[in-house]
Amino acid sequence: MKKFRKVLDGLTTSSPGGTMGSPSCGSAAGTPTAAPTPKEIDVQETLVSENFQLCKTVRHGFPYQPTALAFDPVQKILAIGSRSGGVRILGRPGVDCYCQHESGAAVLQLQFLVNEGALVTACADDTLHLWNLRQRRPAVLHSLKFNRERITFCHLPFQSKWLYVGTERGNTHIVNIESFILSGYVIMWNKAIELSTKTHPGPVVHLSDSPKDEGKLLIGFESGTIVQWDLRVKKADFRIYYDEAIHSVGWHHEGKQFMCSHSDGSLTMWNLRNTTKPFQVTFPHGKIQKDGRKESCKPILKVEYKTCRNSEPFIIFSGGLSYDKAGRRPTLTIMHGKAITVLEMDYPIVEFMALCETPYNNEVQEPYAVVVLLEKDLIVVDLTQSNFPVFENPYPMDIHESPVTCTAYFAECPPDIIPILYSIGAKHKKTGYSQKEWPIAGGTWTLGSHTYPEIIITGHADGSIKFWDASAITLQMLYKLKTSKAFEKPKQGEGRAAELVEEDPFAVQMVSWCPQSRIFCVVGISAHIILYRFSKYDANTQIVSLEVRLQCESEDVISPSENENNPCFTESSSHSPQPHQQHPPSPGSRTPEGIKDSIPCLKVKDRMVRVPPGYQAELVIQLLWVDGEPPQQITSLDVNSAYGLLAFGNCNGLAVVDYMQKTILLCVSTLDLYGAADPYQRLTRSPRRNRQSTSEFCMRGLSNFYSDSKKRIRTSYQSLTELSDNQQSIDMERSKSPTSVHYPTSLHNDPRVLPEPVASLRASHCSPVFYLLDNDHVNGHCTSPTSQPCSAGKPRVPMGPEGPRLTRRGPGRPPFRKAQSAACMEISLPVSHTEGYASRRAMLQQLHGVTMYSHDEHHTSAPYCWSERESRENSFSRSRSSSVSSIDRDTKEAITTLQFGESYGRKTDAVPTPCLWVGTSLGVVLLIPMSIPTDQEERMEEPVTIGPSGAVLMLKGSVLRFSFLDCMGALLQSPYEVWRDPNAPEDPDRPRKRKLVHFSPSSSQDTCGDGHLAVVCSERQAKVFLLPSQSCLFVHNITESSFVLRADVVSVSNSVCLACFCANGHVMTLSLPSLRPLMDINYLPLTDMRIARTFCFTNGGQALYLSSPTEIQRITYSQEMCDNLQEMLGELFTPIETPEAQNRGFLKGFFGGNANTFDREELFGEAAAGKASRSLAQHIPGQGGMEGMKVAASGVVGDLARARIALDERGQRLGELEERTALMMTSAETFSKHAHELMLKCKDKKWYQF
Repeated sequence: MKKFRKVLDGLTTSSPGGTMGSPSCGSAAGTPTAAPTPKEIDVQETLVSENFQLCKTVRHGFPYQPTALAFDPVQKILAIGSRSGGVRILGRPGVDCYCQHESGAAVLQLQFLVNEGALVTACADDTLHLWNLRQRRPAVLHSLKFNRERITFCHLPFQSKWLYVGTERGNTHIVNIESFILSGYVIMWNKAIELSTKTHPGPVVHLSDSPKDEGKLLIGFESGTIVQWDLRVKKADFRIYYDEAIHSVGWHHEGKQFMCSHSDGSLTMWNLRNTTKPFQVTFPHGKIQKDGRKESCKPILKVEYKTCRNSEPFIIFSGGLSYDKAGRRPTLTIMHGKAITVLEMDYPIVEFMALCETPYNNEVQEPYAVVVLLEKDLIVVDLTQSNFPVFENPYPMDIHESPVTCTAYFAECPPDIIPILYSIGAKHKKTGYSQKEWPIAGGTWTLGSHTYPEIIITGHADGSIKFWDASAITLQMLYKLKTSKAFEKPKQGEGRAAELVEEDPFAVQMVSWCPQSRIFCVVGISAHIILYRFSKYDANTQIVSLEVRLQCESEDVISPSENENNPCFTESSSHSPQPHQQHPPSPGSRTPEGIKDSIPCLKVKDRMVRVPPGYQAELVIQLLWVDGEPPQQITSLDVNSAYGLLAFGNCNGLAVVDYMQKTILLCVSTLDLYGAADPYQRLTRSPRRNRQSTSEFCMRGLSNFYSDSKKRIRTSYQSLTELSDNQQSIDMERSKSPTSVHYPTSLHNDPRVLPEPVASLRASHCSPVFYLLDNDHVNGHCTSPTSQPCSAGKPRVPMGPEGPRLTRRGPGRPPFRKAQSAACMEISLPVSHTEGYASRRAMLQQLHGVTMYSHDEHHTSAPYCWSERESRENSFSRSRSSSVSSIDRDTKEAITTLQFGESYGRKTDAVPTPCLWVGTSLGVVLLIPMSIPTDQEERMEEPVTIGPSGAVLMLKGSVLRFSFLDCMGALLQSPYEVWRDPNAPEDPDRPRKRKLVHFSPSSSQDTCGDGHLAVVCSERQAKVFLLPSQSCLFVHNITESSFVLRADVVSVSNSVCLACFCANGHVMTLSLPSLRPLMDINYLPLTDMRIARTFCFTNGGQALYLSSPTEIQRITYSQEMCDNLQEMLGELFTPIETPEAQNRGFLKGFFGGNANTFDREELFGEAAAGKASRSLAQHIPGQGGMEGMKVAASGVVGDLARARIALDERGQRLGELEERTALMMTSAETFSKHAHELMLKCKDKKWYQF
């Protein structure tokens, strides 16, 4: 605990210690003020470095690019492997565990050690791993790396410790699960087939032991060869040579026959008595054509043959459809007797598995469900009902139903908000599910003691919003809101929709939510804002629409000041921006030349609509087209329910709307906000004079690029922005990394596709995928760090004599583009060879989805020095300061963050008043004081007045976040209005009044006078100002070589700190108000924009981001939560007694062979089989090792496990004792017999005859 004291004299500031950097922060600091200032600030900081630790907590969503599936029929837990090397283990709701292989190799196959609390994974790097599941966080106990052969198939018999491993060469190896060492027993492919066979049988695609005799192993080769190998005598019982390739094999439980699926869409049934030919061949989906031949069918990739006691067996398979029916969905076919049911799936089937009552393969199987793993979904089908309904999935597997474009995370919400959202959302749930309980019900999970209400909000590309209950590290859908219902459906190919993007016009860019007042705002990609109010009642309402003309005509060039910390506050020349007045809703207008002007991008419903309970749209604000240029996308938003105001901004300016009176209060360009306090020298220029000629280079590049390859680029771009990459066969292309990005070859091989400057840069370090996504001529944004500067919003094609063409597009509306969803931004960024992270400009432009910088068109010469600009962009030696960076001279200032709050707008203010804090991309902070009527009636009638510009503060880099503390260091919340239902019945006796909640400084602050602290964080540094004097108390340069992507002031351990996430992957926390570094961990290297767009902090030391297009990863940076995490996680393994095998009966035991006498240890052990070659495989001890076993052996589970082992040992001893007793009895009987014979011999003899 450290105590900071600071004496202020109003004239100078100093930094404690010498580690905080220079406190100088521009001309605002050090200016005397008449307002009362505290003589002393006494803040006792309680946070220390020991309060912080970073770790992952839980991962939600569907496993991205799944590859494998396994189920433990006794423990009833499910495992899913993925292409990136991840393994998700699922049990009952709340039991959800994520494991990751360090190698990142794709998971080929999973095998549970049934009821043993262990899992074997086979990966594409030919490594086997043994995972210990008897601990809450599974760990690898052993690994076995094959050096000379590639793994293709694995099989582990029930209650066996010997794993059969088939390889690409056709050999079968045997691994001891306990020691993870290869046995010397090997089934070589040339011994398995006949010597007369001239061709290699191919890789092993199937291994299984016979249900009738465990000493017989059935080996299936890809070419169609099937061999039953007698493990005892080491020779083949029979060999089957079939013409068609084999994909899978399924046994009948009696072990007398089996079924194979083939590549020609056929199923063959084989009897062990006669293996010369199949006794049954069927083409389930192949019909006989007119010429008598069968239809050609697709391969049946897998078949399962499951028997039932009281009915016909189930034959379940995937694939097998005829080729002539193009466009049909992937199917799962269930054959039960004569009934054939075909279930169509929404996505390709990766794997399926029937769930059976018994784990023994020699008993009647009795399947009750089938788990189907699809590319983007997991479904479970109920086999006990004739219509085969699906079970309702309790896991949040539909996060990616539409690609996620933004996220928000709220901890410590009001306790009543979750139940009411759930009750309303439950009314819209789907029906038709199976009435039975979810069959994957393994593990145990209890609600921990350290829980509080948490809500995650996700915005999606289709305009939908989802509210999720994230309490107690679970995730459950609460409520879904469709923002597109506020608009008329755009007609394809007509009017505005034809010139805009038809694919995702409603995509959500950002959300703002006040849990206390339940006011909810959504910002869409079409430059629109929707304000929602919450009601428990349905209502008939008409949505009010406001249209804002926010387009700046002037091009402002910024000259850097000589001194960064003391910029010149000279009065700038006249800028003559366009007037920004409110326009009434109109059907749209066009200039005589046919250019769009004063029309919005979307059409709001202008009629009374019936809205259900929940969030109901009240107001829609849209930015308008101006002179044929679409509106720039909105970059910042804040709403305050106590003030009844909403503010938003983009790279053109700022607008403030009174949503109570439905009026526009302020609509100005960023430049006009400064007044006489502009810290930059700006040169005005008329962009109209050289609009045509100066953009000639850009236009020529666009015409070459767009005319020749529009269709090709559209296809390539869409393939990149699809939710999942094109799946490649792991078996066929295993040499490739499963996580590699598959670049479209059309851009690589044909230089004609690219404009000349882009083609010339192909040898640079930038990935072609980055150009495809970011090049100006593809998506309309000048975002490539090496792109030719194009004038923002100027025509892209030459004007002919017929006048401007209607294909003109501005930077906000690309010629074609999906929404820049966080889920689909699977891109490769240009990386600095020294720093290892992306260019700041390209990163920020993609992050905000907007052209943050206007590229001035006064660069008229074509050879603009692309290489020079590229080298400057990729050099991080220069300062990124907003006032001295030469590369940012032609910057258009964007509004990057907004915050309403009670503050001191001017130095002379004696009391805090409502203010709007405005942060810009140039590191400037503006304070705008406001006057708001306090009386409820006056508030609805009297206008809100916004005063002239208040203070101007300066930071390095784009401003990201504001927050306020009292002089004791406690967080000051913004005022809010207590929620009241707008549609509730009126009570004449008790008229409804607005109830406002204001947060006043703590009572202990009286000792240090009035005033409070303002925390401002930019992408480069953080500063703490004392208000109203505007003195800079503390300053900390967060990073010199990177830049901050996300920053927030959060509460941790009953205190507050500043949390930052940088582009180089570092997560940092700084104390408040002293800005001492508390934690700095290199956690997550930023490899794509998805993480940057979705990373967000919240209270309680938690954060989240979208780790893949389908999964949300939650992390914590609180030591307290890391300590309690074990308690919050679910147990994967629960001690369950293995079900006993059924009595086979005397006759079955007598005639059914000697399966019970098979001893694998005797065959595969080192004594009999010898040691395997050391060069064949390498044993790698896992990190879990014996420590993991010791951890697993602790607690109740360990006691039960030890008791079970002791019982087993006791049983063995009892068995040995029984055998010894039997030997003694035999010996006694022999002795008795000999004694009797001796007695008979000697009984008639006299004593003297002896």
